[in-house]
Amino acid sequence: MIGQDGGVPLPPLRRHPVQRRSAERLGRILDACAELLDEISYEQLSTRAVAERAQVPIGSVYRFFSNKRAMAEALAHRNLDEYAARITRRLAESGPDAGWREAMDVVVDEYLAMKRGAPGFALIEFGMPVPATGLPDQPNHLVADRLRALLADRLGVEGGDEADERLRVAFLLAVEAADALLRLAFRVDPAGDPAIVAETKELLRAYLARLLD
Repeated sequence: MIGQDGGVPLPPLRRHPVQRRSAERLGRILDACAELLDEISYEQLSTRAVAERAQVPIGSVYRFFSNKRAMAEALAHRNLDEYAARITRRLAESGPDAGWREAMDVVVDEYLAMKRGAPGFALIEFGMPVPATGLPDQPNHLVADRLRALLADRLGVEGGDEADERLRVAFLLAVEAADALLRLAFRVDPAGDPAIVAETKELLRAYLARLLD
């Protein structure tokens, strides 16, 4: 199943909700999962605890998810959808004349907002942790592809397949660098060290300017 903005594959569910009531129940399950991840570790998380918090039968959880990892992965994809929606709203407010530098600031600022306030985001973010040798659909690849699609009309890059490939690599590297630096910002300061955040934005602008200017 493919997302509407960026072609990001959605996590497979055992059963996709068709009726509104079923969709609302799935939302409650993911909300409960997120709340519990703010209170306990992923290792302590259980499908039974989620069912109790969501006030649904345990069978309702297993209707959608085979185990807690599948549930956490679905939460991560929902986080990515919410992140994309936040960025889209902010870019709409800024108008079509805002350039790519302003757009990249929005990308960082909305990540910080979710890091500070979205339930469960501190542990899961946009995907389960994977080894450095993991498959290409690991979280930062998904984030980079989604951002590149969202910002396409503001990037102004032309030149065919070679330019598209350079842009793909550039966005992946930018996301990887920002991920590492912003993790450092939250290690230094629980709210995100302002100096490191500012330097992260400068680094992204300087790096991407080579391709986008």
